[in-house]
Amino acid sequence: MSTTYQPKKRKRAKTHGFLKRSKSAGGSKVLKNRRRKGRKKLSV
Repeated sequence: MSTTYQPKKRKRAKTHGFLKRSKSAGGSKVLKNRRRKGRKKLSV
């Protein structure tokens, strides 16, 4: 079995980061729901 996950902070932030979430309608909804739940970390 080959190793498949080579984490990169930049890539992670670009794909799942706060700015990426804020841009799209669905992402904003995600942030809204996480705020409502009182989530400590909204996104990566």
